Amino acid sequence: DVFSKGFTEVQENDTVSSVQSLFKEGMPPVLAVFDSKENYKGVLSQKSIKRSSFDASGTKVKTLTQSAPAVTLQDTLSKVAKLMIESESRQLPVYSENKLLGFVTDEDVIHGAIMEQWGNTRVEEIMTKKPFVLEEDESLGAVLSLLKSEGLSHVPIVKDGKLVGIIGISDIIDNIFQPKQVQRFGERVGQKVSALSIPAKGIMVQPVITILPESKLRDAEAQMHKFNISSLVIIDKGRPVGIITKRDFLEPLAQMEKPAERLTVQFSVKDVEIDEIQRGAVMDDFDSFTHRYGDTLEAGTLFVYMKTHGTNFKGDQLIHCRLQFRTRKGAFFSSGEGYGVEQTFKIALDRLEGQIVKSTELANDHDFLQGYLRRRFPLT
Repeated sequence: DVFSKGFTEVQENDTVSSVQSLFKEGMPPVLAVFDSKENYKGVLSQKSIKRSSFDASGTKVKTLTQSAPAVTLQDTLSKVAKLMIESESRQLPVYSENKLLGFVTDEDVIHGAIMEQWGNTRVEEIMTKKPFVLEEDESLGAVLSLLKSEGLSHVPIVKDGKLVGIIGISDIIDNIFQPKQVQRFGERVGQKVSALSIPAKGIMVQPVITILPESKLRDAEAQMHKFNISSLVIIDKGRPVGIITKRDFLEPLAQMEKPAERLTVQFSVKDVEIDEIQRGAVMDDFDSFTHRYGDTLEAGTLFVYMKTHGTNFKGDQLIHCRLQFRTRKGAFFSSGEGYGVEQTFKIALDRLEGQIVKSTELANDHDFLQGYLRRRFPLT
């Protein structure tokens, strides 16, 4: 019973501008979309409207409607978290006997989970360690480049290593690219090149809501809910040592659905076309990977996030791949960008492998290191 009962219904042929006022405080940030025959078609979210480049007055709701997997009252929080990751949807419809009852959000799932024993877990156990940071005088262009290349949603801003602010994708959209914000930065904002030269300190959010590594997940969730934020920066003596987002909560929850006794993989793909041959090649690479590291890492889940940037080269999509590998021996992260599914996955996996080798006892295994170097730098 962690979901929000009730929903607001809109028609798929309504214009986006005509329904924007229907989002209600205290309700999930989505509207239920139906066709003229009262068939449920999907959801319209505030996030999709904000990130769209379409004119809201001339765009129909169905253009921005997103499908989301349905859940039932009997589904566990772990299963719901797993579906959210796989579908890249943070609000899922809840059904009972083919009747839509309401929606469950990522915040609902996280809150329900931390009310159990898991809420006593220390933040440092699930946070993303050694987060990417930028100095306050770096340009907005540098911020955007980092967010894109590493698949991040937020980046802490520092001055001489000390945390002074944070910038998220939504901050950039609100302050730079939304027409209503043009006046805030004067004529510069109307010029893309000038806008990208604005220093990070010009739009960063401050003060930053922070928490300590030894704090409990229950406390972290309470802070995020109180301040209505989607991430927390973890600090030690004023310096950022980690970051925790809603996704960092969902991933370990998803792993609980079926406790891993070996290394497994879970995909979350957005706008990327993957055929059976490509999927087979990716799984072959993963199988080889698990063969090399199964004994060392024992068990865990590799979360694979893929999305396209919308450009093509000789028929191949430009793809960003982010890997988050949560194992019994720790968490490892990497990313890669390239054309084509197989190439991009391999780039990210190679980088992940390098992190694992440096961070585990394998760094002292002479025979293993020899084999690793032969694979990475084959003789030609």
